[in-house]
Amino acid sequence: MLEVRRLRLLAELAARGTLAEVAEALHQSPSSVSQQLGQLEREVGVPLLTKAGRRVQLTAAAEVLVEHTTEILARLEAAEAAVTALGDETAGTVRVAVFQSVALAYMPQALADLTRRHPRLRVMLSQRAPEQALHDLALRELDLVVAEHYPDHGAPHFDGLDRRPLTTDRLRLALPPRGSGAIWDDITSLAEAGCVPWAMEPPGTASRHWIEEQCRRAGFEPEVRYETDDVEAHVALVESGNAVALLSDLMRVRHRTAVRLIELPGSPRRTVFTATRTAIADSPGIIACRAALARVVPADLVLPT
Repeated sequence: MLEVRRLRLLAELAARGTLAEVAEALHQSPSSVSQQLGQLEREVGVPLLTKAGRRVQLTAAAEVLVEHTTEILARLEAAEAAVTALGDETAGTVRVAVFQSVALAYMPQALADLTRRHPRLRVMLSQRAPEQALHDLALRELDLVVAEHYPDHGAPHFDGLDRRPLTTDRLRLALPPRGSGAIWDDITSLAEAGCVPWAMEPPGTASRHWIEEQCRRAGFEPEVRYETDDVEAHVALVESGNAVALLSDLMRVRHRTAVRLIELPGSPRRTVFTATRTAIADSPGIIACRAALARVVPADLVLPT
């Protein structure tokens, strides 16, 4: 019988790419990981790894093992979730990751709701970029993620994830308030925002890719003078007359912003969704967290301009 822990190491190597990354993620030394994979190789009787410079590559036999291991790990998670569901009270730990605007707008209320209803449930919350959070969820580093999907811009796909819509919110162009200067006051559409500085999230993020596409469709390449993943910093830069930026309604839930808002072509809305691994989607902790979010987050967020 093959050892599940060694099989998991092989699956982790397939997902992460290097022995060092596997060791770091599982809090082991690289030599320990290498020794255990060597033992697994002896158990199956065929080569599983080949050298590729300073890295290792999986053989065809290893790929077959990884495919089966993925199914085995999912079944084990599902079995654990089924047993947990037999308890009288929702308990345990759920590792949740959200992006900034959700963390600010609704997570305090959702966490308070969970504490009242399920005092034995321990929620560990972290803020992560949606792309990274989904990746970490697939690697079993998280249990539940709140992520985003921009119009005509698909979120990263990972096998074995259960995704459910949570809400939608409007995306608008945010400009400094009236009286900040003619360069700002004269802008009445996205197409006229090509001559002013922009604040955007770093390259590689969904919001950056999406708004850059909108600018190019409007006929210009935006001058990204301020780059930060802190969307509250974007708001501050706009309010102070330093830049324009993409602003979602979620960022205006906690307090009204002192910015001027302009509708974008087509009045686009972003979709916000929750994701978990399919194997644990029916576990009491995941069900409780999703229910709490559904209670505090409106299905379609509508805020006045």
